[in-house]
Amino acid sequence: MKLLNKQKLYRLQRKSQGNLHLIKAIDRLIDDLESEGWQKPEDLLKRRPDADNVYKGKFYFFNIGAHRALILIEFDEEGEMTVVWVGNHDAYENTFKNNRKVIRKWLMDHEWI
Repeated sequence: MKLLNKQKLYRLQRKSQGNLHLIKAIDRLIDDLESEGWQKPEDLLKRRPDADNVYKGKFYFFNIGAHRALILIEFDEEGEMTVVWVGNHDAYENTFKNNRKVIRKWLMDHEWI
């Protein structure tokens, strides 16, 4: 599968150079996403139990250390994924309020859905 917009994850790595746990977690996430050929959401959830489906089986939050990453995953023949948002847990709570309705509204406001 192809991961688009992963520079957001690399930017987080550069900002967190002293946090080896986070750097390795980001590398694992990128490797898992790009190396797997998931055909359906169940396959993803078996490999990445930290994934949380937040909108219609296409948008997932992943826990990476103390951070969260919102990634759009299209389960189709093209197999493309896009990093939509990355931030620490406080930024996640400020932005999304731990609420799926707020996540949906944010996705609509940013023209992802």
